[in-house]
Amino acid sequence: MSRPFPADSSTAAPPDPALTGGTALARRRLGVWAIVFFVISAAAPLTVVASAAPTDFRLAGIGGPGAMLASGVVLMLFAVGFTAMSRYVRNAGAFYIYGAKGLGKPVGIGIVFVTIFSYAALCICFYGFVGFFGEMTFDALFGIKLPWTVYALIAFLAVGILGYRKIDVGAKVLAVLLTAEVAILLVLAIGVLAQGGPEPISFAAFAPQNVFFAAGSGALFVFGFGAYLGFESTAIYTEEAIRPARTVPMATYIAIAFLGVFYAFTFWILTVAFGIDGVLKLAQQDTFQDMVFDAGEQYLGLWASITMRILIVTSFFACLLAFHNACTRYLFSIGRERLLPGWLARTQIKTQAPHHASLVMSIISLAAIVITLATGADPFLGFALPVYSVGVAGLVFAQAVAAIAVVGFFLRDRRGHSVWRVLVAPALGALGLIVGWILIATNFSLVSGVEGPINLALLAPTPVLFLAGIVIGFVLRARNPRHYAELTTVVVDDEG
Repeated sequence: MSRPFPADSSTAAPPDPALTGGTALARRRLGVWAIVFFVISAAAPLTVVASAAPTDFRLAGIGGPGAMLASGVVLMLFAVGFTAMSRYVRNAGAFYIYGAKGLGKPVGIGIVFVTIFSYAALCICFYGFVGFFGEMTFDALFGIKLPWTVYALIAFLAVGILGYRKIDVGAKVLAVLLTAEVAILLVLAIGVLAQGGPEPISFAAFAPQNVFFAAGSGALFVFGFGAYLGFESTAIYTEEAIRPARTVPMATYIAIAFLGVFYAFTFWILTVAFGIDGVLKLAQQDTFQDMVFDAGEQYLGLWASITMRILIVTSFFACLLAFHNACTRYLFSIGRERLLPGWLARTQIKTQAPHHASLVMSIISLAAIVITLATGADPFLGFALPVYSVGVAGLVFAQAVAAIAVVGFFLRDRRGHSVWRVLVAPALGALGLIVGWILIATNFSLVSGVEGPINLALLAPTPVLFLAGIVIGFVLRARNPRHYAELTTVVVDDEG
């Protein structure tokens, strides 16, 4: 069960009066595959393949498959130390507790502010994506003409209901949606390999000169690191996992390995379907974003193209639900620490879902939808894409800081682990993530879809929130040392 312990020679304080009632997440509810479904759904493999692959081919040649694999290797290096540390710092706050234990509590506060903001941005942006693609898809396929807000509000209601219910209910919904989108891409791959493409099969997409040294290779890694968003959320579910010491590491490794291989393979399949020359030529056309749908129709029939267009909408919904759940657990954890209002840490007595945090996230999301509607902004270019870019930049930054925190944590005591696992591998992962964030920052217009100084404004929340959190940590230490000493004292026991 959850218990306080004196992490910094302090004793835990009595429960905050705001936290009376249900304050515990559901124990032993999620197995390995349930967590894997949350993580991979957040990554949205179908939307990545349908959007990032054609864009990679358009901007930087054929190296997209290799870049996806290389990005996965960097994140796997991070995961080696990340999962080792998860044995000692189990808490729904994840990056908060990692940063605090590895680099000090002020850094932990800084990183959690960035992470919560980034998760919230990613959550609300997917309402724009669901609305935009829902309106376009159902109009084109079925002649149903409804404004984008109808689809966004349907998603809003569904997420609100699932966020209130038991966590495993949401996992089952994601399992169905994720299986469908992965299955259609694998069926496409089988069709392409069985029929053969217009050119001999080539593996040039994995050649180093086309991945690391091609003109525009920075763009490949902008989308490469962005494609894995949410993989780190395995640690968020430690308090709800069955045997977290085993479940969290397995879920993390499975998620990263699956995404790396799946992305590389499905991106490469497009080079087989159209040929190297053909895919590059197709990528320069105005309809380049239809590449995956064209491949589906050509090799499987019209039904496949229609199915994929519908699954794009459900894929965005799966993203939305996964990030909503992740963000609410961060809000719950930081409410429990009293860094945000304590009532955020209340849970629904029957389902043990963090219903107050879920309600707050729903209100923020509804406000974003209403503001977009009231201002007449385009749901895709004016809302979803810019907000998504903010979330991507913030989350990759948080991953990099967390990787450094892992090294800092084990530098003091390796706890019996090898130097490779807890120092060398996470240090290499941190280096890769730092390079990844620099690439995102310097190529930010590729992600945001806008040009000019506004990109600096979109990037600004990440460093501002990080530094603000650090300052708040030092101020708290000076003005309320007892509260400061009590931070990070909630963990899940070793038997959990």
